[in-house]
Amino acid sequence: MNKIARDRLVAEVARIVEEANIDLDGKAVACLKAALRNERNELAQGILAEIVENQEIARNERIPICQDTGVAVFFVELGNEVFLDFNLEAALNEAVATAYTKGYLRKSIVRHPLDRVNTKDNTPAVIHVRPVMGSTLRIRFAPKGAGSENMSAIAMLTPADGFAGIVRFVVDVVRRAGGKPCPPIVLGVGIGGTFEKAALIAKEALLRELDDEAMNPRDRELEQALYQAVNATNVGPMGLSGDTTCLAVKVNSYPCHIASLPVAVNIQCHAARHKEVIL
Repeated sequence: MNKIARDRLVAEVARIVEEANIDLDGKAVACLKAALRNERNELAQGILAEIVENQEIARNERIPICQDTGVAVFFVELGNEVFLDFNLEAALNEAVATAYTKGYLRKSIVRHPLDRVNTKDNTPAVIHVRPVMGSTLRIRFAPKGAGSENMSAIAMLTPADGFAGIVRFVVDVVRRAGGKPCPPIVLGVGIGGTFEKAALIAKEALLRELDDEAMNPRDRELEQALYQAVNATNVGPMGLSGDTTCLAVKVNSYPCHIASLPVAVNIQCHAARHKEVIL
């Protein structure tokens, strides 16, 4: 049995929350640099160069990569041999409040969608917990900015729409988004399940490593087709045209009803921020 102390969890989670907003993952940086090398549009080259420089400044000066430090989103895998004698949700929210306050990160959460009164510590977080076998607690964190989140979309396609219909829908979402989600983007695509399941697995897809591929061959084929189709749109960096509209496409799938084909597109800006800790 792995008994985890509350203080340890709060401290470790607060650390990754702050780090995610300051230190862009090395694989994301590598994707940006590769895009800069391969980009043919001169304006797009300049934008990509500034994006690369921006993340270097953020890391070196310990300041946020972007002023929008996002909604705190957690995906938690709780092992059956982990013992917690405290409320996990409350502890995660304490970690968020600590990181956003002590780290001088922008607090963006309002207590009600209509009242619009700021909670002043960026809580509550959005927390997804999945029970798994084992003696570890894996906590993955992503600060999700509104610019990209607002341009995300879901559609209840029909089975007859098929592979081609999914590609058409995703490309249309990207075209309509234009420069609003601060491209080059990362696309999390969820197919199957139900209305809410498709959206959930699309969000979780954004936490995958940028250089991985889907395990399912059909998902992998869709990732490749979407990557080519989206980068052919000429939306380009910041929506000002170019070869580089997206850095990666990640497809997660789930079984679904015989009469359904749910498709969710969760867009992430070029600051593909996420960190994790295993306790």
